[in-house]
Amino acid sequence: MNYLDLVPVTGVIMNISGNDCCNQMIALRTDDGVVNFFLTPETHVVNSRMLRRGMRIAAFYDSTLPVPLIFPPQYNAVMITILGRNEQIALNYFDSNLVAGDNSLQINVGRNTVVRTLNGQTFSCGLGDRTLLVYYTATTRSIPPQTTPEKIVVMC
Repeated sequence: MNYLDLVPVTGVIMNISGNDCCNQMIALRTDDGVVNFFLTPETHVVNSRMLRRGMRIAAFYDSTLPVPLIFPPQYNAVMITILGRNEQIALNYFDSNLVAGDNSLQINVGRNTVVRTLNGQTFSCGLGDRTLLVYYTATTRSIPPQTTPEKIVVMC
């Protein structure tokens, strides 16, 4: 899978519904209005956490797939991650200097930065030249902005 085709939508879960046991729909309240996401058995929830109303999440959809032109927008969720208060995410390719491919962020790995694979395993190799899901709260005002992330998920 090309993780760089994934687009995040961040918001708060308003409702979780479903008419069968394996598929659900999540109504997400975003800054731009309501967005619906379909969850299937193929949807990966980072850390396998149970989703509940009121949670702040980022749901990712594949921008290369067609979507129906309806309101509110509806997407198939490829991946979902739960976000903490004031937590931001960046899913991008990071070069050997840990600068994002679009120059939007540079990461400085700290002693307390948790580094895992998508399935939760410890990752002990170099982070450069990989696609990373970076969780952070604050950045510098430099160009590119720099941050010491709380957590990094390596998209192997």
